[in-house]
Amino acid sequence: MFKRDVVAVCVASVLVLASAASSQETSKAPEADRWEAAIMAFEMQDQKSAPAAGANVFIGSSSIRMWQLEGSFPQHACVNRGFGGSQLGDSVKYAERIVIKYNPRVVVVYAGDNDLNAGKTPEAVFTDYRAFRDKVQAALPETKIVFVAIKPSPSRWKLREKALEANRRIREEIANGKNHVFVDVWTPMLGDDGMPRPELFLKDQLHMNDAGYAIWSQLVEPHLATAGG
Repeated sequence: MFKRDVVAVCVASVLVLASAASSQETSKAPEADRWEAAIMAFEMQDQKSAPAAGANVFIGSSSIRMWQLEGSFPQHACVNRGFGGSQLGDSVKYAERIVIKYNPRVVVVYAGDNDLNAGKTPEAVFTDYRAFRDKVQAALPETKIVFVAIKPSPSRWKLREKALEANRRIREEIANGKNHVFVDVWTPMLGDDGMPRPELFLKDQLHMNDAGYAIWSQLVEPHLATAGG
C-alpha cells in the first residue's frame, strides 16, 4: 500500500511539473510573436497602397512610430514602419518584411533605449545594430543607413552612461563604414546645464513633442533621398 502511494505521488508530481512547463512555454509563445500583428498590418497596408519605389523607410520604436513624416518631410517619399516598444533586435527580425522588400534608397533607424531599459548592455545594442546593418546591406548594398542616436529622455536619465556608450560604439563603427550615417540628436536635446530639455518631451518625459521632432527632422532631412532624384 505504501509503495503504491509513493508511486502515485511521484506520478502526480511529474504531471504537475509537465503542466507547469507547458504553461511556461505557452506564456513565452506570445513574446516570440509580439509584433506579428503590427507587421501583418503593415503588409495589409502595402496591399492596399504600395509605397513608392526607392522611398525613405523609417523603422524602429515608438519615436519612429509617432513621427509625422509627411508633415516633417513634404518633399520626400517616406514610409513609416515604426512599431512602439520594439528593440533593435526586432528590426533585425522583420527587416525583410518591412524594410528590404521596399528597396529603399535610405533607411532611417531609431531604437536602443528600450533595449537598455530592458537590461541589455551597450555591447548588445551595438551588436544588434551591426546585425541590422549587415542584413540590410547584404540585400541592398547601395542603400544608405541613417542611425539616429539614442536620445536623452528625462525619464531614462539613469541610463545615460549606457546610452552614451552605445552611441559611441555605433558612431565609431559608422565612421569606418560605407553608406552609413550617424545623426547625433543627443547633444542638441541637452540644455546648457547638460541635462535633457524637458520642453522637448511629452508629459511622460520619454516620448517627444513637436519641438523634439523639429530637431530630429532638421538633422535627418539632409540625408534623405528626394523622390525622383
